[in-house]
Amino acid sequence: MVNIKGYLSSHFSKSFLTIFLPFFLIISLVYLVRIAALTAKIQISFPELLLLYSYSIPDIVFYTLPLSFVTALANALIRLSQDNELIALYALGFKAKNVLGTMIVLGVLFSLLLLSISFLAMPLSKQFYKAFKEEKQAQAKLNIIPGKLGQKFGNYYVYVKEKEGSLLKDIVIYNRTDKNNEQFFSSQTGKIQNNPSGASLLLNDGYGYTYSQTKLQQAQYKTLEVYDSSRKNGFVFEEIAAYWTKAKTDPAWMRKILFFVFVSLIPLLSVYPIASFSMINPRYESNRSFLVVFSTAMVLYVIASSLSKWGTPLVLVLTLGFIIVGGRWLFKQRVSRYF
Repeated sequence: MVNIKGYLSSHFSKSFLTIFLPFFLIISLVYLVRIAALTAKIQISFPELLLLYSYSIPDIVFYTLPLSFVTALANALIRLSQDNELIALYALGFKAKNVLGTMIVLGVLFSLLLLSISFLAMPLSKQFYKAFKEEKQAQAKLNIIPGKLGQKFGNYYVYVKEKEGSLLKDIVIYNRTDKNNEQFFSSQTGKIQNNPSGASLLLNDGYGYTYSQTKLQQAQYKTLEVYDSSRKNGFVFEEIAAYWTKAKTDPAWMRKILFFVFVSLIPLLSVYPIASFSMINPRYESNRSFLVVFSTAMVLYVIASSLSKWGTPLVLVLTLGFIIVGGRWLFKQRVSRYF
């Protein structure tokens, strides 16, 4: 029995790798293109691009692994059926449900892996990705380019004529505090400072103007420090428990959890439906693996999508029960009653 289990697992592993790797590479290209699009807003090096890609790996695995499992399971069982190897196992006294036991174990292991990825790895990777992106965007805000219009420092628009190292020359700052009040500052020199409390722009030797519809005020200053108030609320990293406890008060987060749970269980839920149409007698039944994979994957992902929009815990439990009971009944009617 141990050798039979190893033989069946080997067939599945070969089929899984030939399907998963192309899926993984294709989805990886999509994520790399999305990351590369960030270079239009922030400047990142090649090592940083790879770092951002590494943060996306849990998402890529989560969305490619269930479909890869369904396809590999159907291909492995169809191949064993067409090569008459399943018929040989039946002739040796092995029941169809015993043969399927190995695939059920694999389904359980894959589902546990997906649950770990969705509830442990993905929250961490998403937060690392967001923190990195916000840090780079903040650095981009501080990197003022001479001669370029429309640059912002916090809530202020900044124009710099020249830049020598960290020293800025001929600076103009504009800020509209509300609909009727505006501020305008000019300075001969200045520099950006990174303080523990946040970034600031230190101006030297200039004039400031504040004007409205009825009044104009002018002030001359030796030094003036402008703070970037938009960064005072930075990214706050959440622990995994705190990350998911938001579902108690937010229905959208609860539906998100239901979606992750259902998608994570797809490998286990798909074993009986796939086997019902893949463990065939090649003399009397034809290969319909493509139709089986497409139909099973479409139904399961439509259910997952519905749970993410309208699901409740009760609906999830009832759906899981229906799929499990229906899959076992279908397997019994089509396979186990004959083999």
